[in-house]
Amino acid sequence: MPDLNWNKTTWGATYAWSAGGEEWSETWGGSEAQWFGAILPRLHRFLPARRILEIAPGFGRWTKFLIPACEEFVGIDLSEKCIEACRDIFASAPHARFITNDGFSLEAVPDGSIDLIFSFDSLVHAEHDVMTSYIPQVLRKLSPQGAAFLHHSNLFAYGGTIGVPHGRAVSVSAEIVADLIHRNDGAVLVQEIVNWGCKQMIDCLTLFARRDGYPSIGPVRLNNPHFMAEAVHIRNFQSPYSAIFAERRASGDGALAAAG
Repeated sequence: MPDLNWNKTTWGATYAWSAGGEEWSETWGGSEAQWFGAILPRLHRFLPARRILEIAPGFGRWTKFLIPACEEFVGIDLSEKCIEACRDIFASAPHARFITNDGFSLEAVPDGSIDLIFSFDSLVHAEHDVMTSYIPQVLRKLSPQGAAFLHHSNLFAYGGTIGVPHGRAVSVSAEIVADLIHRNDGAVLVQEIVNWGCKQMIDCLTLFARRDGYPSIGPVRLNNPHFMAEAVHIRNFQSPYSAIFAERRASGDGALAAAG
C-alpha cells in the first residue's frame, strides 16, 4: 500500500532517479513520443494555458513540455529531492517556480488562479486520503474555465482480486474519484479507464472542471483496454521521428538544431 510515508521515502530517498524518470516512458519510445503521441492528443484543447499547476512533477519529465505552454508555471511535490532537481533543470525559466508540500496541501496556490492542473504517472501512487484532500483543492484552484487532468489508480475497482501491480494505490478507483469531484461541485468531463503494464485496467485518466464552468457538458466514460497497445504503436511508428532529431542535435547538426 503506497501511503504517504512510502511515497516520501521512495521518491525522496531510495529511488535513484538515474534516468530522471525517462525509464517510465520506454514503452512509448521516450517521453517526447509519449507526450506528443499519447498525452497531448487528450489534452490539446487546454493548451497553451495562462497558468499551469503540475502536481508531483518528479524530475520534470512532463514539466519540460508544460513550461513553454504557459505564462506562469507552478510545480508542487512532496519530495524535496525532486523540487531541488526541477529548480536546477528549469533555472532558465523565470516564469516557473517549484514548491515542496506535505503531500496533501495546495494552499501555496491562490484560489481561482489556475487554467490547467496536470498530473501524470504520479498520483497513481496516491491513496484515498490524498485524493480526498487534493480534489476539493484542485477545484478551488481552477479558474472558471480551467480544467484538471489527473492520472490516478483504478485498482480499488478490482476489489482485491488481483495483486498490487506497479505500486498502485489500492483504495482509489474511477468511481471514487468521480464521486469526490461531484461532491465538491465539480464536473467530470472525461474518464478513460486504461490498462497499464498488464491486461487489467488498473489506471484512470480523469479530466474534470468546476461545475459552473461547463454546465451543459455531460461526462464521457471510456473503457480502453488497448492503451498499452497504443504505447507500442507510438514507440514503433512515432518515436523514430523524435530519435532522429535528438541524434542530430547531439551530433551538432546546425540545420536541424536551428529547426528545433
